[in-house]
Amino acid sequence: MCGIIGIVGQSEVAAQLYDGLTVLQHRGQDAAGIATVHGTRLRVHKGNGLVRDVFDAKSMALLEGRVGIAHCRYPTAGSEGSDEAQPFYVNSPFGIALAHNGNLINTDALRREVFEQDRRNVNTESDSEVLLNVFAHELDTQNALTPEAVFRALEGVNRRAKGGYAVVCAVLGLGLVAFRDPNGIRPLVLGKRSNGNGCDEYIVASESVALDILGFERLRDVAPGEGIVITARGELFAQQCAAPQEHAPCIFEYVYFARPDSMIEEISVHKARMRMGVTLGEKILRERPDHDIDVVIPIPDTSRDSALEIANVLGVKYREGFIKNRYVGRTFIMPGQGERAKSVKRKLNPIPLEFRNRVVLLVDDSIVRGTTSQQIVQMARDAGARKVYLASAAPPVRHPNIYGIDMPAASELIAHGRSEEDVQAELGCDWLIYQDLADLEWAVAEGNAALAGFDSSCFTGESVTGDINRDYLDDLARERADTAKMERRSTDNAIIDLHNQ
Repeated sequence: MCGIIGIVGQSEVAAQLYDGLTVLQHRGQDAAGIATVHGTRLRVHKGNGLVRDVFDAKSMALLEGRVGIAHCRYPTAGSEGSDEAQPFYVNSPFGIALAHNGNLINTDALRREVFEQDRRNVNTESDSEVLLNVFAHELDTQNALTPEAVFRALEGVNRRAKGGYAVVCAVLGLGLVAFRDPNGIRPLVLGKRSNGNGCDEYIVASESVALDILGFERLRDVAPGEGIVITARGELFAQQCAAPQEHAPCIFEYVYFARPDSMIEEISVHKARMRMGVTLGEKILRERPDHDIDVVIPIPDTSRDSALEIANVLGVKYREGFIKNRYVGRTFIMPGQGERAKSVKRKLNPIPLEFRNRVVLLVDDSIVRGTTSQQIVQMARDAGARKVYLASAAPPVRHPNIYGIDMPAASELIAHGRSEEDVQAELGCDWLIYQDLADLEWAVAEGNAALAGFDSSCFTGESVTGDINRDYLDDLARERADTAKMERRSTDNAIIDLHNQ
């Protein structure tokens, strides 16, 4: 999962891209980068680390230009060295910088095609660089640099690339290009701002919160399979560039990844999480109408909306029982199981008064690996809880997510191959209750009646795009396993890293 932004402005955009990245930091803490168009040159600065650590006054001063793109990375495919930081750049045709959120499922086949047929070299393990070269080749075959030529090129990209992807590109001599996969799995929103002199400025971003903080009006989501071209002069062109497919946005955006103040697919993430709490509270009442729950406590931060509504439905107290250290990153996207485990106690500290001699219902947005949940259940016991119940606002995560969220080998998912009773015993809680998938999908879809389905593959194992076989899943498991990641981190990075500063 990553965060992407592209802006076409009437003044310098680097500072705006930086500010936008800071509010998308939750989508990736591994690396960050910005590319701007200055005349006939692309200026790029990127590196590993948080946004605040990658950029300083000197690097920002170099990023001149009124057209630019930005990226913060959470790696799900490829390695994790600085060479994998985005945006990526190719000088032919014209000069293109690209930033990508998502995951391609046919990367290996595309990599061979790019080398053998397109005669282009991909220098890293990143599927984003593969996608860049596919787009570059398709644009090169058009022998033109116009919005119409870009749309024809994107038709070629969508025919060849399979998976979930939202993309922004800076193209020299043209402006900004943005596009989204035909199923609309990964989010992308379009906004506009008037600068008062009759000229419009445009933005595309992973979440609407980036538009809000920069003063852009949210126009709409980029449609599945749609291409957007915004010229350096501020002219907007849009066209459908793929045959109609099932519209299936990733439901895990609403469960965990997106900020609650974002709108995705015309749905308030905050309201969706509140409805998740209502449906889960109603399920608790059905299963245990005579429950003995004294207090509902969220595991901060993502579960707060759901927990409050559960408490309202049950008619019991809602209390904040954990204090969060704001200077520790999201444990879900920590780079290794050992690091995740250590981070939990650094991240959360219980308030004993809220637990002592009480039957406590802890609420989490989801349970993935289970390591965090196990430790938090024990924290609650150590703080004096008489009983510890655990509620998940999402169904059991039994399968890896293949479209851009780092749920690695199925064997590392606590619910894979286990019953709910087995998971309960493994976590050490007195009762475990999961959200039903139908209730989760209703809670999200209630915000937009036009949505008929979602990518819920991490719960069901059913891929939206098809063509997923056992060999692919085995390869993905090996690539994403913590042991493989540790091995990559221990290897010196000898890949050429291209920066145009």
